[in-house]
Amino acid sequence: MMSETTSAYVLDTSALMAFIEEEAGFYIVESILKEAEAGQSIIFISFMTFMEIYYITLREHDESEAKERLRFMKLLPTIRIDSTESQGILAGNFKVKYHLSTADAWIAALAKQQNAILVHKDPEYEQVESEIKVLKLPYKN
Repeated sequence: MMSETTSAYVLDTSALMAFIEEEAGFYIVESILKEAEAGQSIIFISFMTFMEIYYITLREHDESEAKERLRFMKLLPTIRIDSTESQGILAGNFKVKYHLSTADAWIAALAKQQNAILVHKDPEYEQVESEIKVLKLPYKN
């Protein structure tokens, strides 16, 4: 159970890829994961992130690596959140209002629904900063 001082995070696909591929922002994501292991924070991951990790890895590597990354994600101290009707409505509103990609709309909706900090390295999320808390990792050049 979360206490009033426990932080809640949503890791965007870009944050998880930074961690998996040891890109800029790796240590920030690692620190958040260590907090969750210690019970000092809670981390949510959208069902959409699992699909994105799979297809990005499949496109850049192969099916074996893609499946291995999904297995790895299941070992992280995170909570996978699947779609709900209320989250779908939030995602739809984000998609219309900000023209986000479908996946980003679902991930932003999860952050809003959980009152969590969205950890990302995706400039598309800058437009939702008035509605959700964000932690920007270094963007790719």
